[in-house]
Amino acid sequence: MPETKEALAFYAAQSTFSDPGELADAYADLPHDPTELARISRDLLIHRVEGDLFGHTHPTDRLHNDAESRYVDDILRIVVDRSPAPLTERREPADRFVGVCRDFTLLHCSFLRHVGIPARLRSGFTDYFGTTGFHGDHVVTEYWDEKRGWLLADAQLTDPALHPAWDVDFDPMDVPRDRFLVAGAAWRAIREDGADERTFGLHRPEEGPFWGERFVAGNIRLDLAALNKVETLLWDVWGEDEGEPGTPLPERSREFYDEVALVVADEISFETARQLFADNNVLRTPQTVTCYAPYNGPSVTTLR
Repeated sequence: MPETKEALAFYAAQSTFSDPGELADAYADLPHDPTELARISRDLLIHRVEGDLFGHTHPTDRLHNDAESRYVDDILRIVVDRSPAPLTERREPADRFVGVCRDFTLLHCSFLRHVGIPARLRSGFTDYFGTTGFHGDHVVTEYWDEKRGWLLADAQLTDPALHPAWDVDFDPMDVPRDRFLVAGAAWRAIREDGADERTFGLHRPEEGPFWGERFVAGNIRLDLAALNKVETLLWDVWGEDEGEPGTPLPERSREFYDEVALVVADEISFETARQLFADNNVLRTPQTVTCYAPYNGPSVTTLR
């Protein structure tokens, strides 16, 4: 769909989270091709759960702490500290930042914005990493292609050697939108199309409480924030409805997210997404959030 110059300029500029800051000089030799930039992100990072795929065991401190880095400049400091080689040089697993999908994506967006390509994070659910029939929590890049408009890219998929471990039969730089459902599309699949809420989440219901409508609603908040270039950690929480993870949402909340899901869709109205985020206290990210770190436990954090 056509995009406004204002929107493209907004997404081509760094955010507080994606800005390399004092380490911007490390970007000097980056290529301008989105695919190459995605592969560079892939080769600097390793996912928390990918150790076995690389025949590597993550040191406990890295497993627990690397992915608590909210900002690209902090990620880059860790990367450069472990290896002073140019960012374009592939790291061995022991020299990589131990992150999650959000980190691959944030770094990819930072690279793209550095070379002037509009890019943004999208939170949603994918079917190509886990068990058949389950839609797992995931984050990918949405970047602007002059000929085709907004495309989804998954930097984590760009190492072909790892494809046998995943259900990948598509170009990682053009992820089909029925393989990755943005948060609003996932919500509508449940509410309008009769999809089973138990098949959406961080894991299946028998493995823990992070699934279903309440979890998808949290992803809607994350996605709207990212569309406003507030690219928090995936376990930063704000604006929560009352209730424990895994419990049903109140009907008033379900109706509220019915409306918000229309905004965080595959096709975005930039002005509407900006206005909704600015005007709504439940959706807008406050200066202080609660961080439910998977390994380190909850804490209250003030954002930059």
